[in-house]
Amino acid sequence: MDLIWEGLRKALELLLALDPEVLRITFLSLKVSGIATLLSVVLGLGLAILVALNDFPGKRLVIALLNTGMGIPPVVVGLFVTVMLWRYGPLGFLGILYTPSAIILAQLVIATPIIAGLGLAALQHLQPGLRLQILSLGATRAQMVWLLLREARLPLLAAVMAGFGGVISEVGASIMVGGNIKGSTRVLTTATVMETSRGNFDVAFALSFILLALAFSVNALLTHLQQRSGHR
Repeated sequence: MDLIWEGLRKALELLLALDPEVLRITFLSLKVSGIATLLSVVLGLGLAILVALNDFPGKRLVIALLNTGMGIPPVVVGLFVTVMLWRYGPLGFLGILYTPSAIILAQLVIATPIIAGLGLAALQHLQPGLRLQILSLGATRAQMVWLLLREARLPLLAAVMAGFGGVISEVGASIMVGGNIKGSTRVLTTATVMETSRGNFDVAFALSFILLALAFSVNALLTHLQQRSGHR
């Protein structure tokens, strides 16, 4: 318990002192995970709409792959992305390995199946005749999709929260593709692992509390939007 209280005290000290390194790590964590989540929303919801509103051979297989992707281990993603971005890999010409862009890419691969899978489930649980009813009223396909998304907005926002939670707390892939480089790719999760390995438990607890506060703040905002939408 003493370590926990010491970690909380250390976290307050670091924040109140506006420690430049801690602030940089915190903002980088928010930036990387925020961008990855936004891109995942675009790709994930697009994939969910495509699968939910169309019938095609192998649809069940695609759904099974999405559901499997929701639980893929981050270290597997890290390994895959590292190989792809390696100097002699297929995407090695990009030269982004051990940069924030590599972390964003890895987190994108992690979050997209989560948002796509939960988004697909949300759209599939809408009333079966709703789509035909909207189209019968003269709506275009784009308007129909927009109305379906509005109808499923509560579980879709939950999908976004799940996607963000999955990447902001991820550590394995971030270390593998980012390298935990000070001043460049060190984020809250990788910094916490590093400080723990060094025996600096007070700093590790401090970084953990900051990470929890960051995750809570973002999810509290999304929850507020979700609940406000639910009362309309």
